[in-house]
Amino acid sequence: MLRQSLETLQVLTPGEGFTDLTGRLNASIAASGLQLGLLNLVCLHTSCSLTINENADPRVLRDLSAYLRALVPEEGIRPLSGLGDLRPYIHADEGADDMPAHIRTALTTSQLSLSFQHGRLLLGTWQAVYLWEHRRQGSARQLTVHVLGS
Repeated sequence: MLRQSLETLQVLTPGEGFTDLTGRLNASIAASGLQLGLLNLVCLHTSCSLTINENADPRVLRDLSAYLRALVPEEGIRPLSGLGDLRPYIHADEGADDMPAHIRTALTTSQLSLSFQHGRLLLGTWQAVYLWEHRRQGSARQLTVHVLGS
């Protein structure tokens, strides 16, 4: 028989970087009592995102951050050729990292669907689920965790 559970998680981020959600998501699955199914995770913000990535070597996460900062710099937009004038972002209501955070979220994802079995996420040996904060200042982030299964 198909059952479901829906909850909201609050995640406090210390600022730009990654917060491992794997343990909390497995706890949500366990609390639901379901053993086999699908977990749908949605981040309810436009300046942070979700990713599944390396959980063994923290240098991977540092390199990911450096890459995205280089791809979407705070100072504004240049033509991809590198030639031409810098155009500062128009939207900067909450500071210089405001618009870059929105672009970084648009280039990543704010929703993941993950299978689980025996009451635990099916992840690879070196994988974890992360909330990726794109703002320098920490924040209280809301995520919905919708678990469907039997």
